Formats: sequence, C-alpha cells, structure tokens
Amino acid sequence: MLLSDTSFFQSVLTQFQQTGWLEWVGTISGFICIYLAAKENIWNWPISIVSVLAYSIVFYESQLFGDAALQIYFLGTAFYGWYFWLYKKEKHEKPIEILTIKQWLFVFLSILILTGLLYVYLKNFTKTDVPLADSFCTAMSFVAQLLMTRKILQSWILWIIVDICYVPLYLHKHLALTTVLYVALIVLAIIGYLDWKKTYKLQFITNEN
Repeated sequence: MLLSDTSFFQSVLTQFQQTGWLEWVGTISGFICIYLAAKENIWNWPISIVSVLAYSIVFYESQLFGDAALQIYFLGTAFYGWYFWLYKKEKHEKPIEILTIKQWLFVFLSILILTGLLYVYLKNFTKTDVPLADSFCTAMSFVAQLLMTRKILQSWILWIIVDICYVPLYLHKHLALTTVLYVALIVLAIIGYLDWKKTYKLQFITNEN
C-alpha cells in the first residue's frame, strides 16, 4: 500500500515538473478569476478571458475536446458577463436571484440533454478516451456559467459539483497543476455560494423594508 501511495505521489510530482507555461497562465488567472467572482468584483470577467484562452489550447492538446470547445463559450460569456455586470453597476443594481423549482427542473433537463448530445459527438467523432466524463462536465459547466452571468445563486452549487468531477478527470489527463486549481476552486465555490447567499438575504430584507 505504501509503495502504491509513493508511486501515486511520484506520478503527480512528475506531472508538475512537466507542466507547460500555458497551464500555469490558465491556472493562476483562473484562480484569481473565481476569487473575484465570489467577491462580486467585475474584474473577474477580463481576467477570465486570459484563463479561457490559455486553457483552450491546453485542453485541446490533452484531447479534452468538450472542455476545449467550452472555452470558446466561456470567452463569449466573459464578454457578456462583463457587459451585464457593468450595466447593472451603472444603474446601482447588483441583484442576486434564485431558481424556482420549475427552473431547477429545466436546468437538470438541459444538462441531461446536452450531456447526451455531446457524448454522441465525442464518442463517434473524436479520439477522446473520456467521452462521458468530458460531456457531463462540459454540459454542467455550460449551464453553470450561463447562470453566473445572470447572477443566479445556485450557479455556485453547480460549480461545486462540476469542480469535484473535474479533479479525477484532470488527474487522469496528467494535468496536475489544473487538478490542484480545481481542488482550490471547490473551496472558493463554497465560499462564493455562502457570500452570495448572504448578499441575497440582505437584498430580500432590504426589499421588504
């Protein structure tokens, strides 16, 4: 058992030593981006642009084609989120909203359908060895990002789930630095959820008064 553990950590160490500069850029900017998002800081969007550009190349080279394509979507939502948050700031409004039960059902259905469509494509038209995992994580990230641009509280819940799923996936793909980032992102996502929930409650109390 000890030998097995030693081999595992040696493998992770080797992955760190082989980490390219693009993964470093994507990881550092990604960490800063999520931290700023949790603090409702508008600078999370321009910094996220740097991260998604770097990771689009990293994921493509790692044959995580769903994640690579997802970065293009993230790039678009980064510009949209930047504009949306700036517009709300100019109006002195930064409302956080929550999903209704009906909206939750729509979210789950959307993730399920998108996962299925991506799986069929990745399984039949790409060389990926993780079509299901890549499809599920991509689909959930797609929906979570859309909800975040609209400042929906439960977007953080989806991010917590998908970040947990990404940890073993990236480790399998020998992206050790990115794996560490996503372990940290789980913690930040929890903090982000708690911070946004507190803000939402304050908004609700203010609106009642």
